[in-house]
Parts: sequence; structure tokens; C-alpha cells
Amino acid sequence: MKILIVDREEITTQLMTNRLEPLGHKITHEPVKNNAVERASKENYNLIFVDPAPLTSARPVILNLRHKAGKYTYIVQMGSSITRLEAIKCGANDALSKPIDPENLDNAVNNARSLVKQIQRIGDDSTDFPSAGGIISKSAFNQLFLSAIDRADRYGERSYVVFFGIKNHRAICESEGPYAADCLSAKLSQYLVRLRRQSDIIAQTESFEYALLLQRPMYETEPKEAANRFAESIGGYEDLFEKEGIAPEFYIDLIDLPIGSQIISHTLSKNDIIA
Repeated sequence: MKILIVDREEITTQLMTNRLEPLGHKITHEPVKNNAVERASKENYNLIFVDPAPLTSARPVILNLRHKAGKYTYIVQMGSSITRLEAIKCGANDALSKPIDPENLDNAVNNARSLVKQIQRIGDDSTDFPSAGGIISKSAFNQLFLSAIDRADRYGERSYVVFFGIKNHRAICESEGPYAADCLSAKLSQYLVRLRRQSDIIAQTESFEYALLLQRPMYETEPKEAANRFAESIGGYEDLFEKEGIAPEFYIDLIDLPIGSQIISHTLSKNDIIA
């Protein structure tokens, strides 16, 4: 990844560089915030770490960096006492406390890579899936997905995405043909439509995958409960697992926005059917 570190502390910058460069990341250091904004407008950074000190408010510099960047850039606010919630309210994706903990640094980079990948994947308009049977198109879902990320930047709102998919789709397709794989995917979509709440929006994001957007949850544990509830219900749907040939495996992953971390990951196979 192409990473910009905006920090006046040379020790912190060196520590981060020593940790990230051996992993193949390209690191640029810029101690002056105005210069960093100029760099962001000219170069396509995937990730920006910024310590706004000595400014009393981080929001102006973070929003300026985001506005000037030519594409969506993951931003991590650094500081000695910064919390994740404070960073998100300032328009950042996440927070990183000082002194830098190497494991927390690795997690921030992995979350950035994950979210940027999802934005690129869902925004790829080379293949769309039309709205049908209660499932909206990928292109329509992309607008909602980007809006949720934008509202996180503007208002500090948290959103979540639950991805449902066939984990061994390729193996089924290669062994039994595209028709068999498509039939299994259609069966999954039909069940998800039956299972969802009336207000839930589900889209097809891949030939083997569907996504549900959870915006502005009422309480903290609601997204986890929803993902676990879906996993339990799918595990109890025997007809979904009954087919000739390769036994299907399904995944249910919960991703939070704007952080991009995977909170929950379930893999369901025939052995997991709930009687």
C-alpha cells in the first residue's frame, strides 16, 4: 500500500517506517500538514496516518486531507489519548494511540486494506447484477454503501455490512458447472429474502455473494446479534445444504464502517445444520 505519515515526531515516524517497509508498503513522511494536504491532492495514497497536534481540533485537517485526495483514502488519527469514537467523529476511519503499539499498527493497516478493497470491489461497474425478487442491484447498493461511508465521515455514524456467500462456489462451478453453482446462489437469495426484515436492504454483489447494509443500529450489540441470527437461521435451513455433488459451504461475515474490520465470521457446512 502507498502510505503517508503526517507527524512531527521523527521517532514515531521511524518506528512506523521500520515496521511497514519490510512488509512491502511504500512510506512517505511529511511533518508539515499543509504540505501533506498538497501531497494528498497529487498522489494516490491508500492510507494516511495523521497526528493533528498541536491543533486543538483534528476535524479540519482530516476533512481537508480527505477532500483533496483524488480517491477514497483511509485515514487514521494518531494521538496520545485519542479514542476510536473521537477519531470517527473527526472524519477519520480509525484511531491509533501513541506510543505506537506494533500490533495495533498492523491491525490499522489490515483494516485499511480490507475497506479499500471492498470499496473497489463493490464499485467495480464492469459487472452488475440487476434488481430482482427482492434483491437490489450491485450498482444501487454501491450508492448506499458509499453514502454510509460518507455519513461516517460527515457525522461520525457507524454502519455495518453483512456479507453472505458460497465459500466453495468456484469448486462447485468447476466440478458441476456454472448452472449448478447459479442454482445454489439463487436458492440462497430466496432464503435471505424470506429471512430479512421488511426494512432490510439486500443486494447481489457477486455471482455467489449477497450483502445487507445495517445503518444506524439502535444499540451497540445489534449488528452482532443480527449476523449471528442470520447464521443460526441459515444453519437451520436443511434444504440449502441438500444437493448432489460437492457439499456447499456458506460464509456470513460482519464488517463495520468506516473502520473496515471483520467483527464476525461464520462458515457453515452440512455438519453445522441445526436440527
